[in-house]
Amino acid sequence: MLAMGYMIEARGLVKRFGDVEALAGLDLTAEAGQVFAILGPNGAGKTTFIRAIATLTKFDEGTLTVAGIDVAKHPKQVRRAIGLAGQYAAVEPAMTGRENLRMVARLFGHDAKTADRAAGIVLEQLGLTDAGDRLVRTYSGGMQRRLDLGASLVGAPKLLLLDEPTTGLDPRSRNELWLAIEDLAATGTDVILTTQYLDEADRLAGTIAIIDHGKLVASGTSDELKSRLGRDVIDIKVSDSENLARAATALGSEAVVDKGACRVSLPVTGGPDELVAAVQALGEADIALEDIALRRPTLDDVFLTLTGHTTQTPTDSDGEQDA
Repeated sequence: MLAMGYMIEARGLVKRFGDVEALAGLDLTAEAGQVFAILGPNGAGKTTFIRAIATLTKFDEGTLTVAGIDVAKHPKQVRRAIGLAGQYAAVEPAMTGRENLRMVARLFGHDAKTADRAAGIVLEQLGLTDAGDRLVRTYSGGMQRRLDLGASLVGAPKLLLLDEPTTGLDPRSRNELWLAIEDLAATGTDVILTTQYLDEADRLAGTIAIIDHGKLVASGTSDELKSRLGRDVIDIKVSDSENLARAATALGSEAVVDKGACRVSLPVTGGPDELVAAVQALGEADIALEDIALRRPTLDDVFLTLTGHTTQTPTDSDGEQDA
């Protein structure tokens, strides 16, 4: 864990892939001592940014520091300070969990005794001690992802980078991994987490940065971001997706359409009175509804309001395969 200050500081970061600008002058800072989530849809620039932090992708303009170390000038020092777990588990199924961790520890330069001790500590830390001497091919998906986290921890990094860590996991395995990340954070590991899952960012992160088209849109705690709306939300589910645009028109210029969910959201200040007015407006427009409700704003509402689309809507900003 970093003693103080920023674990990440990016200023004017630009990365181009041909004519595509994956990072478009990104300014982003992440304070030490927390789980910091970078939230955005596929193609927003999240993976490109993580790869830049990990020294795997060279940026074209701007500055980037990790734990106070300049990434462009001192990439080897940065690599010694970080651990990285990608979107899919990178473990050897024909080896045991303990053998996987020992191998990675030896690659970090540990002698055999130190590597064995580090493997045991990480297995216990991630709740895998009982399974440590089983072949990884017998592990569940969630267990394999936890082991993958362990492989990034045996080198005792100052900062753990997690790029879409729950991609492809079933709900149970996803929850297991969330618990493991929470335990790591509680014991002092700094974490940068990229995700397109709003509930994941809401649950795990102390601070959330929303990025879109390679730029920072907003940042803050979950509560701070939600409070920016300052209003309740009328949530409308229409019966026919072809009526989404008509419903939005009937509700006014502040209505936001979510095509994937076949719904329209409208921020309001009048509460129940505006709910009644919305029902009347949609009735006059002859739009059939499946459901309509008044509720408090969610992180999903914040994202929709700030970007005009959902996290499940791919953007075209990133030239790399980016989640």
